[in-house]
Amino acid sequence: MVKFDVNGAQNVEVSKKFPCEKPLIKQLEIMEQYTAAHKAFTGQAKEMREVECLNVLYPTLFREIEPEDKIIGRIDFLPIGFGCVTSLGGVGHYCVFNKLLAFKDELEDESLKKRVDVLYDYWLDHDVKTLYCKDVLTEDTIGRFIDVNYPMIATARLSGMMLDYQKLIDLGIDGLRNEIQEQMKGSPDNQFYTAALKCLDLFVTTAEHLQNMAWRHMKGAGAKRKKELQTIWDSLEKVKSDKPETFHQALQLFWLYALLAGVINYGRLDDYMGPFLKHDLETGLITEEEAYEYVKSLWTMIENRRTTVNGRIIVGGRGRRNPEAADVFLHIAMKVAKNCRYVEPQFTLRITEDMSEQIWDEALDALGAGATYPTIYNDDVNIPAVMYGMRIDEKAAEQYVPFGCTEFVIQGQSTGTPNVCMNLLKLLTITLNEGVDPMDGQKKCGAVKIRPLSEFKTFDDLYGNYKELLNYYFDLAVDAQMYSYKLMNEQVSFLFTSILTDDCIARGKALLDGGVRYLGGTNETYGNINTSDTLWAIKHLVYDTKKYTLEELNQAALANFEGYDQIRKDCWECDKYGNDLDTADGMALDLYHFVAQGIRDRGIAAGMQYFLIVISNNQLNTEWGRKTAASLDGRYSGQYMNPANNPQGGANTSGPTAMLNSLAKFEAKYHGGSVQNIKFSPSMFNENREMIKALFKTYFKKGGCHLMVTVVNKGDLEDAVAHPENHANLIVRVSGFSAVFVDLEPDIQQELMSRVLYDDKEAQ
Repeated sequence: MVKFDVNGAQNVEVSKKFPCEKPLIKQLEIMEQYTAAHKAFTGQAKEMREVECLNVLYPTLFREIEPEDKIIGRIDFLPIGFGCVTSLGGVGHYCVFNKLLAFKDELEDESLKKRVDVLYDYWLDHDVKTLYCKDVLTEDTIGRFIDVNYPMIATARLSGMMLDYQKLIDLGIDGLRNEIQEQMKGSPDNQFYTAALKCLDLFVTTAEHLQNMAWRHMKGAGAKRKKELQTIWDSLEKVKSDKPETFHQALQLFWLYALLAGVINYGRLDDYMGPFLKHDLETGLITEEEAYEYVKSLWTMIENRRTTVNGRIIVGGRGRRNPEAADVFLHIAMKVAKNCRYVEPQFTLRITEDMSEQIWDEALDALGAGATYPTIYNDDVNIPAVMYGMRIDEKAAEQYVPFGCTEFVIQGQSTGTPNVCMNLLKLLTITLNEGVDPMDGQKKCGAVKIRPLSEFKTFDDLYGNYKELLNYYFDLAVDAQMYSYKLMNEQVSFLFTSILTDDCIARGKALLDGGVRYLGGTNETYGNINTSDTLWAIKHLVYDTKKYTLEELNQAALANFEGYDQIRKDCWECDKYGNDLDTADGMALDLYHFVAQGIRDRGIAAGMQYFLIVISNNQLNTEWGRKTAASLDGRYSGQYMNPANNPQGGANTSGPTAMLNSLAKFEAKYHGGSVQNIKFSPSMFNENREMIKALFKTYFKKGGCHLMVTVVNKGDLEDAVAHPENHANLIVRVSGFSAVFVDLEPDIQQELMSRVLYDDKEAQ
């Protein structure tokens, strides 16, 4: 077994969590009870063990309602518990060891510290992610997420599950119960069905707990607040059994179920909430102001979960059951996003060529106000792409939804979790150094023989050897992804999630046990454009113009260009992706096709419905850049890599039209999501609105699949670095997520500031 740091950070947490409101001794007791339940049911059906453990957590972990909450449901998370993702606790039965040690440090009583030690020792052998790491990690090729010393990192998680909330709302809790019981007639001993029913019982128990909480808060409340709390109590009473009839009831049912399932993305909220909202507004049951406050309350509660890159709410697009009603919700949500300017939820607009100008204008107004939302996805490109990439029909593809940093899943029908990430640039630097990583001198080429530079007589010789190394890592990636599903399935069933995922109830199986309709996955790739720009620079400077030898260029890179200013200048001045040049863009496309198709083909061969690359970054481009050697595109050692599918900061010098033309060249059918960022000054964006709208529409018509927009003054970013105390509300788009600029680490801030900002002087 390879050694790894079990106490290391397991995910990016830019948005800091609220501290648990429970006393320390109560937190310890809950973790001990959870551990006891897990231990007592070891060797028994995993479904029954999961239910017993969930009964320890819920409703105990629910926080008190806040005075501004219009719906109820806030949850604490402990270092030990149950979850789907590391953004909220961990995956399956988890222990976050570094947080458990931090919890221990808060205790003063030595006897309590010893009780924590007992928990720590137990979970070393039972934490799902640790079990995965023990089996998958290697000394030289695969590291623990997020150990950026390795060319590839891997993890176990169930990110991005978008549940079938339409089914939940159409059937209600009793309707789901009836469906499960009907299936049980043919399989009375099925443990999945038995446990699923117990989960629905837990939903009811939790709803009753929250009713009591609302009732307690009514005492001493003013008339207005008492009415709000009574509405919450009434909605909970309704949805404990029946399907909802009002907007508030539907909202409360959806939110409580999502919390219990541990999911952190919420799907096409306009589609399943719109009809209720439209009815309630038309009948006068609620006012538009009240509807706004309900949606704002949901926004606030999602923001307060602090999942950093998640909280997706999707509106618009094809495939909605009632577009007119859905747009009622869309318009209110657009106002909330514009006015709140939170970093979450990741508010997403799916567009079509015939989308109304009103929605276009509302979206641009929100972006122009600095909200960084909505992020925009092009259905006219993405639906056909999803049909091909995921091998599904058009009806299913219409239900694609992005999550996290932009990965796609089919709502209620598929998994798509990115459990492997690959650094293409680090692998190229390894290829240029006979399999050795220049950052630490370790050999990381596995079983692949990397030839000396002197043997690369042609560019194709070099490129071919690099592709051999990539192919080796592609094999590692698909094996690691498949094993994450196998290991998680051995330990847990994700019961609440499975209940609302097709076809788990029909098949009588948990989602990773053969229940999910489409078992898919995604592989995040980093440094894509640095790599293609480096390959182009080598081709141009060594093999086309013969200005330098490959050895000369590599020596300059190994020296981090110290004493090689001219070489660095020549590398930087080579054609770069992002300027609408066939040279650099062509190299980027060639590399993209090789990587994307190689990953996809291996996933299909391994038995997945789809396995697609995602060209994203969640600031990992900067973190991985810290441990990636200098590259021959002119990038220095330890410097951030390019963000997602965008150019390296400062490399795109030909204006916004040229950059968008480069972005649009990538064929969307080969990936499962690709982040495209662009940044404007407020004057450029807001004073040239019709030109900006035409620019975006042209980009989407030419094949652009997606766009994320930041509108900010360069001077504001620079001042925020110098005077962070004055910019607590400055929101920026990092890439797949938004963040408060001053909360980011200094080199991440520098990466954002390096990106070209288009202002009036650069309009083209």
